[in-house]
Amino acid sequence: MATTGQDKQSGAARNRFALTGRSVLIDPRTDAARRDLADVRLADRVFAPHYAAPVAYVVAASVALRAAKEADAEALAQLAAGDVFEVLELSAGTAWGRAPGVGLVGYVDAAKLRAAA
Repeated sequence: MATTGQDKQSGAARNRFALTGRSVLIDPRTDAARRDLADVRLADRVFAPHYAAPVAYVVAASVALRAAKEADAEALAQLAAGDVFEVLELSAGTAWGRAPGVGLVGYVDAAKLRAAA
């Protein structure tokens, strides 16, 4: 919440922001937030050292949405060709982000994605 403070040099009122109220529980299966990175759309609810704006990609070939980076990690869903995947991080051939069609967050093989038109 914003509170008003007095600027020491000019004497003019200015806005300050403070953390107030209860913490908001998030679900990492549906809210794209990790310890190191969060979707910028969650900035009003989640504190993270870094925020990323999602970049829309299209699934080029069917791919598993996985719970972790590892290829043998639990598959949360199967994304079909043409599905949208909102990428928040690309690293070592893996993309982390959100699949809005199924409402889940996870990792996919980046080679199976293409830039949205």
